[in-house]
Amino acid sequence: MKRSDFCVVNTVIQSSPAVKQPRLGLCPSLCQTHMYTVFQDWASLPHHVVLQIFQYLPLIDRARASSVCRRWNEVFHIPDLWRKFEFELNQSATSYFKSTHPDLIQQIIKKHAAHLQYVSFKLVNCSIQTLGLISTAKPSFMNVPKSHFVSALTVVFINSKSLSSIKIEDTPVDDPSLKILVANNSDTLRLLKMSSCPHVSSDGILCVADHCQGLRELALNYYILSDELLLALSSETHVNLEHLRIDVISENPGHMEFHSIKKHSWDALIKHSPGVNVVMYFFVYEEEFETFFKEETPVTHLYFGRSVSKAILGRLGQNCPRLIELVVCANGLQPLDSELLCIAEHCKNLTALGLSECAVSCSAFVQFVRLCGQRLTQLSIMEEVLIPDESYSLEEIHTEVSKYLGRVWFPDMMPMW
Repeated sequence: MKRSDFCVVNTVIQSSPAVKQPRLGLCPSLCQTHMYTVFQDWASLPHHVVLQIFQYLPLIDRARASSVCRRWNEVFHIPDLWRKFEFELNQSATSYFKSTHPDLIQQIIKKHAAHLQYVSFKLVNCSIQTLGLISTAKPSFMNVPKSHFVSALTVVFINSKSLSSIKIEDTPVDDPSLKILVANNSDTLRLLKMSSCPHVSSDGILCVADHCQGLRELALNYYILSDELLLALSSETHVNLEHLRIDVISENPGHMEFHSIKKHSWDALIKHSPGVNVVMYFFVYEEEFETFFKEETPVTHLYFGRSVSKAILGRLGQNCPRLIELVVCANGLQPLDSELLCIAEHCKNLTALGLSECAVSCSAFVQFVRLCGQRLTQLSIMEEVLIPDESYSLEEIHTEVSKYLGRVWFPDMMPMW
């Protein structure tokens, strides 16, 4: 038996009235033998008995008990123990109850998420400021009856008076529940992120936008975005947004046609909130890009998670004058020389560029850096992207680029595993 295990058992035995304390003067070896015998009795309990005991223990006590011996640790990891659990949250300054430590909550969810079927959070004198409802496995929340889910969510909204951040993804939240959210948290809400919420419409977002005067950041799917929504966000009575994030995701690859947003709607938003960052994430296929960037778009941060055509990249220089950051994860084997130089000439605010799985000649890349100069604070280019030519080799290009950047620069290397 480990020394640490013996100490735990010794503490339990001394604090329990069921175990008669030895008189002073008894042989120490006899005392130790007695305690060892008691320990052996506990350690030999069947798994199903220990499991029943563990189910009554708070999380912190359950975790401590699991370190007593190997058999108890085995019980600690039995899936049946993690079908249902309650976490307790509170403000320590105003509550006598001990809150479950956030690190312990994270560890339990990480290790036993596959077994959890029912999880509840007990709030004791606690004001929620951030609420995240994110389904890592899409069907889980969506299989919950919509009425049951919304009823539970409504209870949270009604009892929360200081929510500042809400992130909801892949859940059946709907417009009426958002109205309840606004009614109770209109003075504090600053961030609303909605993703893959099929029961939410532009009206639901408008309700939040019209009443939450502290709203500064809004993130939503492109399918919710509309001209009406942008015009509403641009009204005189509405707040000035600092960040508008738009996720353009192909829900039905090859069978989805994206709607277009008119230029005057974008112009109204920028006139009302001139400093707003418009961030767009694209996860669509090349044939689904046709709707985008045909006219001026005030995007500032642009990320292409899948392959994007030369034609679309060519539109960026002409129609995205506010562009600050551009990341292209994939394009193809055709060099993007002219497209990259057009972006450098017309996007005067560009400070960050990331390129991977595409092609640019070394001469064009040096010219791009020369045009942008030292305002390029972030430049992440995979070495495989650069094509040596008669002017520059891969060994020489870092010298020229470093000269125009005003700092030492090297292309990124693919790690060798």
